[in-house]
Amino acid sequence: MKNVPKLSPNRKNNSKAEKEIGVRINKYLADAGICSRRAAEELVREGAVKINREVVTDLGRRVLTSDFVTVKGEPVTIYKNLIYILLNKPKDYITTTSDEKGRKTVMDIVKKRDRIFPVGRLDRNTTGALLLTNDGDLAYRLTHPSFEVPRVYNVVLDKKIDLEDAKKISEGIELEDGKTSPCEVLVQPTDRSHITLELHEGRNREVRRIFESLGYEVKRLDRKSFATLSTRGLARGEYRHLTRGEILQLRMSIGLE
Repeated sequence: MKNVPKLSPNRKNNSKAEKEIGVRINKYLADAGICSRRAAEELVREGAVKINREVVTDLGRRVLTSDFVTVKGEPVTIYKNLIYILLNKPKDYITTTSDEKGRKTVMDIVKKRDRIFPVGRLDRNTTGALLLTNDGDLAYRLTHPSFEVPRVYNVVLDKKIDLEDAKKISEGIELEDGKTSPCEVLVQPTDRSHITLELHEGRNREVRRIFESLGYEVKRLDRKSFATLSTRGLARGEYRHLTRGEILQLRMSIGLE
């Protein structure tokens, strides 16, 4: 197991301190299953979050147990029942809890009464492993670059890849937002247009941008696994709840157990 950076104590150990000084608004919304911490910060910037009927403008604002919090006018309640769902995402679904343009979202597949949100993103045309949960601490660590959570993708290109380009990708490619981290690249010997890629960071459209920078077009992109979770045995468009063993293994992989 990799050395895991020490952030803050987990929710259980920190409960007393949180009652005394409150929790940051982004963590509060994540713990409530509204969205991830990053998405919560966007909601604050949009002016969509209110505490005691006053719009929150400070991202560092803390929520006390006596505070009344709303998002877009809807009251927010902290749920104690944690939910973990693995979806094999099909194409043409947006990875978000709602879409103003009326496009299909992953929540149209996973119809739950409890609030859950997707951990990270897969773009509309990308398929594969997607975790949905209301565990804010878990989601934060799974998406934080310092934890180097593995993501394995099967990629189909518009043409055979040059082995020298595959080597460049494995060593890191310079993109507009910085150089990518070294990664594992496996080229299928019988068809070099089929590649398996293991990344340990989750930048926006990273896989597609890597290949585009070298003159390739990604025709199909499927995430076979995320962290300790795999879509093996799960048909496209299907989802299931994680077992206790899977939850424990997942939490252990990022230092929550």
